[in-house]
Amino acid sequence: MVKKTFLFLLLILFISSCKTIRIARNIDKKLSTSFFDNQFTGIYIYDVNASKVVYNYQGEKYFTPASNTKIFTLYAGLELLPDSIPAFKYAINKDTITIKGTGDPTLFHPYFKDSTAFKMMKNYKKVNLITNNSTNKRYAPGWAWEDFDSYFSAERSAFPMYGNVVTINRKDSLTVFPEFYKSTLNNTDGFYGRDEYKNTFYYGKNRTKETEIPMIMSDSLLVNLWNAILPNKVNIVKETDINPSTISYSIPKDSLFKRMMEVSDNFLAEQILILASSMLSDTLSSEKVRDFILENQLKELKQKPRWVDGSGLSRYNLFTPNSFVDVLTKMYKEIPQERLFQFFPVGGKSGTLKNWFEGKTKPYIYAKSGSLGNNYNLSGYLITNSGKTLIFSYMNNHYLQTNTDIKEKMQTTFELLRDNY
Repeated sequence: MVKKTFLFLLLILFISSCKTIRIARNIDKKLSTSFFDNQFTGIYIYDVNASKVVYNYQGEKYFTPASNTKIFTLYAGLELLPDSIPAFKYAINKDTITIKGTGDPTLFHPYFKDSTAFKMMKNYKKVNLITNNSTNKRYAPGWAWEDFDSYFSAERSAFPMYGNVVTINRKDSLTVFPEFYKSTLNNTDGFYGRDEYKNTFYYGKNRTKETEIPMIMSDSLLVNLWNAILPNKVNIVKETDINPSTISYSIPKDSLFKRMMEVSDNFLAEQILILASSMLSDTLSSEKVRDFILENQLKELKQKPRWVDGSGLSRYNLFTPNSFVDVLTKMYKEIPQERLFQFFPVGGKSGTLKNWFEGKTKPYIYAKSGSLGNNYNLSGYLITNSGKTLIFSYMNNHYLQTNTDIKEKMQTTFELLRDNY
């Protein structure tokens, strides 16, 4: 009986091994075509339940990750932030409240519309804001200067408001959010955007599409925005003996993470690292969080990444497919699948993957995309028809083909794994 069981197990291992070899040969064949000659490609696929590498092609090489960087940002947020977002730190002295920013991006945000700070501040005669507790510059290293008025380049700050953007829409009538800028908005024949060095905004006379244009954030603007809704109450203080330490909380952190991952929101990603730093010290520093995570929770990564921002906008970022799979594996082992998978865009169903990687009868891809000019990457989870979970990272850099061509090639590999593993 024992011998038969042993032989049966050997047979299962042999069949599994043959299956893996066939899949590897098929992927090798795909990569050997001329399509991949003039680009950089890395693929790493891991069977998490069998603890087995299914396929590895240049998985240890460094690539420009684009928004795949947000996987590391998600991990940092999950590790360091409490269940609800720390909206700000405060101290109360009679009729005055002193508030120190934590980087919470949800205050009056076009999507979240949180008003936690407003509800507390309106109850006091005087509000002092501390905003000089941040070491972050408004842009991270390696961001493109010409994107200053693009929706995806909202500035980082210690005390964000309105998502740090002006949101403009025209349906039945023109709406501007915050309304502070409605009277000064320039209606143009076609151009929309902002002057490079000042908060002068433009919106086409015939434009109806909702448009988000980043504001240049400053202490003076912050005071103006607040005093527009709480007249003559709010001031910025540079020096004070008061050290706000009581934390007020806003939304559940999972809501923030899901939105960041689903629509690949760069601003939310940057602010998540700033929020996480507020849990480590009174100084807001994205760099400290990145260093802390790499030196502690991720100290065993075989290839330490060059991780310079939270969003992946910077081309200075460098990550390997192996590292993405390692972090995705850690999350898979530590977080229940139902909770974990809800953070990721779903192939053929939601977010940045709504139009790609659709399953035949049900979704099979739960993953984060990452795209910059001539770069497209996808890392996440693949559920096979046999019910196995594969963790993968498929990275493409420096190609001249279209993104559609790249995704079509990737899809054939994903379907091969789905149907045959």
